[in-house]
Amino acid sequence: MPFANIKMPQAALSKAQKEDLIHRTTAMFVDFFGEGVRPYTMVLVEEIADGGYGRADEVFIVPDAHRTRD
Repeated sequence: MPFANIKMPQAALSKAQKEDLIHRTTAMFVDFFGEGVRPYTMVLVEEIADGGYGRADEVFIVPDAHRTRD
């Protein structure tokens, strides 16, 4: 079973964008492995709360200008 675990900042994508990401990731697996994997493909989108991860030794906080509003 193909499995993708995508982690991203909380509120970085809207619900519609997350749905699109799931559909596109599933389509990518189907392109690689064939249509038979579609019913068994799992795509997990995890949202990480502000302060829950870092980059370049700095705790990351999503700026308000980049947060979704849905």
